[in-house]
Amino acid sequence: MQIDTPNGIDEQGFVRIGGIEQWISIRGEDLANPVVLELHGGPGASTAIFGPRTRSWEKYFTIVRWDMRGTLKTLGRSGPEGQGEMTFNRIYADAIEVTDHIRTRLRADKIVLLGHSYGSAFGLRLAREFPERYSAYVGTDQNIHDAGRDDSVHQALLTRLRAAGKRKELAAVEALHPDERQWTTRERAMHAKLLATSDPLTLDTMKKIVMGSLWFSPLHSLRELGRFLKGMTLSEQITQATAGFDDWADGTKLELPFFLFQGEKDVLTSPELARRFFDDVQAPVKSFALIEDCSHFAAFRRPERFLELLLAHVRPLVAGESPVAEAPDPVGWSDAQPSGPHRATDEVIVEADLA
Repeated sequence: MQIDTPNGIDEQGFVRIGGIEQWISIRGEDLANPVVLELHGGPGASTAIFGPRTRSWEKYFTIVRWDMRGTLKTLGRSGPEGQGEMTFNRIYADAIEVTDHIRTRLRADKIVLLGHSYGSAFGLRLAREFPERYSAYVGTDQNIHDAGRDDSVHQALLTRLRAAGKRKELAAVEALHPDERQWTTRERAMHAKLLATSDPLTLDTMKKIVMGSLWFSPLHSLRELGRFLKGMTLSEQITQATAGFDDWADGTKLELPFFLFQGEKDVLTSPELARRFFDDVQAPVKSFALIEDCSHFAAFRRPERFLELLLAHVRPLVAGESPVAEAPDPVGWSDAQPSGPHRATDEVIVEADLA
């Protein structure tokens, strides 16, 4: 994990954001590289634990990781009672403040915004509202909200529970209100937990990649194992605010490059729904990729594949470089297409499951 390059950076510490001390990490081998601000998922699930798995990213990007209020090190700094207002809007305002802090600290006019899982709900809205602050938006495990119209993820969960003979869990899910916007915070958390634990690939990823990374992270202590889980429980309340969000209604026209790199077998954030939204987005440049053999947490289960996508599509655009050829991919590529009503020179390369 040591960074000893002449123009590198390795800073971790607390910054006063939104009236409280919040933890921010900045790491990279060359400050001339594009800056990437990660918005973690959960909510309340820090991505800083994946530092060793994503060490190679820091050769090509300066990676900024931030523990939002209610999350891990920020939670540990002042405890649950010191987190202040735990709402989507409060954390959204924090994200704007963190963005401008990083732009000032690293003297970067624009930075790449990378939204993971629930963090992508913040990210997509920031990208819509503040294109002058961000050079590109990258979503992975992308949450697409449609005001509850698509229930394919829910129906797939029912199918898995029936097939596994999980009668108690099945009864609990069947008892939920037909309109997910009416679910309580606890019901939403229960549903999300069953989504993950009922799928073998996702459960394996949670055990080996998520908890394994937390256990061995050089930035975290054994005491913080429990704090990680407590932070997710504390942060559950935030999800109530997004229950009625509708990304189509909020707008599909973006003024910055737009990328979605999704796990092809994701049972929590549907790759099919993400692709439908992607198809409707108008952006100067856009690209969609499926990360094969992955469910949720795709960027961390296959960090080198994720880096290949960043190097092939994102870095050349934001750093003004020639595109980097990707390694051969069994999923395949379609022909380049124009992105919405833009000029013919504004192209989109779409990676699709040709099967």
